[in-house]
Amino acid sequence: METLISILIVLLASLVFAVVGTVLGCLLAGIDRKITARMQGRVGPPILQPYYDVRKLLDKQRVSVNDVMGTYVFWALIFTFVAGGIFFSGGNLLLCIFVITLAELLFIMAAWSGRSPYSDVGASRETLQVMAYEPMVLLLAVGFFLATGTFDTATVLFAPYPIICSIWGVFIGLLFILTIKLRKSPFDLSYSHHAHQDLVKGVTTEMSGPMLAQVEIMHWCENILFLGWVGMFFVWGSPIAIPVVIIALALIYFLEIWIDNNFARVKWQLLLKSAWIVTLVAAGINIAVLIYL
Repeated sequence: METLISILIVLLASLVFAVVGTVLGCLLAGIDRKITARMQGRVGPPILQPYYDVRKLLDKQRVSVNDVMGTYVFWALIFTFVAGGIFFSGGNLLLCIFVITLAELLFIMAAWSGRSPYSDVGASRETLQVMAYEPMVLLLAVGFFLATGTFDTATVLFAPYPIICSIWGVFIGLLFILTIKLRKSPFDLSYSHHAHQDLVKGVTTEMSGPMLAQVEIMHWCENILFLGWVGMFFVWGSPIAIPVVIIALALIYFLEIWIDNNFARVKWQLLLKSAWIVTLVAAGINIAVLIYL
């Protein structure tokens, strides 16, 4: 009975996240564009421009190079909703990580099914990015378990202090790979809003219309989920935690926008080396200290 109730809670939370995550992700994308434009000395588009773009895509005719690509994208979007529902309902963090990784793999398979040279290159680079950040994401779950004694994210609501106090090294590692997860420069190797000439649009080259709209919505929800992981470090059982989380997330996302606009894209070799080194040094040492001391 408890299992059935847990499943129903996750499904309900997934539906709520599908709506709230999409709205917040859309606004976040619009604010991102606006701040980026100001940094570049431009006025920039309206904050609701991402919504206008997706609505226009939804009105277009559904065109696809094959039937499989749309299926992969659809289920990638569904699993993204489920991952957000698991996390924000206070569920199992490790399960959330597995589900969002499955969504990422389905997205990669969608790109590979297009058989376009540009989408193939984008899918290969997307796979390299997963290889770069996935060890750190798994160590995030391990560090969370060592700090709280469980994988359930709801426990941070009753913690006597923020978990960043005990797993600060894991937090540093998560901040580093956040740039990869948010698809920001210098790690925007597979899919970017900067329109790199060697990629065209990378993994989404063969996607258009409603399918591309689903990809945009998926990325909006991913961004909210990843920022939720960051905010988790600043939550504890006190009302003061709410403004602390909001301020921390605002500063961290502004830092990501600043990095995106001030650093040139790097090669995939440096991406792998830097991500694994930061993971080993920051998170690895932190977890080793928690285990053996």
